Amino acid sequence: MSLHVSSLSKLYFPDAGVTKGALMRYYARVSPMLLPQIAGRPLILKRYPEGAGGPMFFQQDAGPHVPDVVQTAMVSTVDKGNRARIIGGDLATLLYTVQLGAIEVHPWLSRIPDIDSADRCLIDLDPGDDVPFSAVVSLAREVRRIVEGCGLSGAVKTSGSSGVHLVIALPARTSYDVSAQLAMGIARVAAATWPDVATVERSIGARPPGTIYVDAMQNARGKSAASAYSVRAKAGAPVSAPLAADELTARLRLDAFTVKTMPARVARVGDLYGQALAERPTTARGLARALQVLDATLAAMRPRRGRKRSKRGGAGA
Repeated sequence: MSLHVSSLSKLYFPDAGVTKGALMRYYARVSPMLLPQIAGRPLILKRYPEGAGGPMFFQQDAGPHVPDVVQTAMVSTVDKGNRARIIGGDLATLLYTVQLGAIEVHPWLSRIPDIDSADRCLIDLDPGDDVPFSAVVSLAREVRRIVEGCGLSGAVKTSGSSGVHLVIALPARTSYDVSAQLAMGIARVAAATWPDVATVERSIGARPPGTIYVDAMQNARGKSAASAYSVRAKAGAPVSAPLAADELTARLRLDAFTVKTMPARVARVGDLYGQALAERPTTARGLARALQVLDATLAAMRPRRGRKRSKRGGAGA
């Protein structure tokens, strides 16, 4: 691998003393866990040329002057035809994105060559500003139970911001429509079960105060989310950290997972994310059954309409 890098002493996180070079070293250290998760996936670059806290812009296309060691592929788009996109999966490509100022790693939820099929389903628990992280953790436990209750399993990780992600591995050739149906079914069950805590209301202004948005809307072709082990461009250089089930307690702290602490954690606990996704793969039959369970659960929770109480207190026609 030969890749030219520069300005390694540039501070990307002034508050934490993390330089561009330190960020590259972090990604090199966690690459055995990170690279398999982003292999074959188009990457959407959020570039921070001046580091975290500075101006940011998105880059979708690979650009005209990509080094030969960087993986690219032609990907069809709705409005621009086939476009060259940077594809994750090797260290040179990952470090090249950091060289461009892409602090975070944002992969698609599908892989080449089956780019039109989703192989991951994402549920993002996104709290309002006035919601403590302990409430997010509590809801994550309950959403995890919903997932398990319909016969599926998945991985849990901090978002690296203020929330929690739940990720389910999907069987081959799962359409994005089905992935979105699964995520929305889980989200609606959560919101119906705990209406004082969870909401599926997309409009921030219309959400009940103190609630957590159960976001299922990222499950569409071309959308992305921060990968497990991705650094986030926020104060302190936080990381999207995979979690064990028994870590979802009130003691969990977001500031425990940073560029400086994650390498030691990974050495201690291993690849929790990869293990969780591989532990019990979702089959096509299992996915269909899960959708049926979610539909039945929601139907049972809906208020009955057009039915009146009889004089004897029974249900009348």
